[in-house]
Amino acid sequence: MTSVALYNLTGEYLALMNTLSDGDFDAQTIADTIEGSGLTEAIAEKACGVEMVARSIEMHVPAIDAEIERLAKLKKQRQTAAAGLRDYLKRNLIAAGISKLESPLFKIALRDNPPAVDIFDASLLPSEFMTQPAPPPPAPDKAAIKAAIKAGAEVPGARLTQGQRLEVK
Repeated sequence: MTSVALYNLTGEYLALMNTLSDGDFDAQTIADTIEGSGLTEAIAEKACGVEMVARSIEMHVPAIDAEIERLAKLKKQRQTAAAGLRDYLKRNLIAAGISKLESPLFKIALRDNPPAVDIFDASLLPSEFMTQPAPPPPAPDKAAIKAAIKAGAEVPGARLTQGQRLEVK
């Protein structure tokens, strides 16, 4: 069984509307013709079908989110285990006094890190060693802009726009 796609039904509906609006018909004749065409019901049926497919696709989202969370935890566990093993290796090499090992698979060496500053009491540091973070750049206050435009003011560089959203209940 073949069915007509929603966009084809929409095209037919618009064509019918254009034809009727170009003619010299009264509002009741236009309403009766549109109702009699069956296009409104066909579009409604297709719309319900599209929404059902969308919901069936969304039905998997919680399972995907749970799997992402599970895999993130697994990743973190694996990273922690690998870091722990490397720390264990480092501690034992230090304890044994071994700074370099070579095998057919790996070259393992202990290396000194660059010197690091340890701040044990920041309140004792002279002000010349303190930095002030730059203030964040100014950002548009959209709520104030909206209120001003709604009150009749013209705000250069801004305007109110009206979009649409699909609401399914």
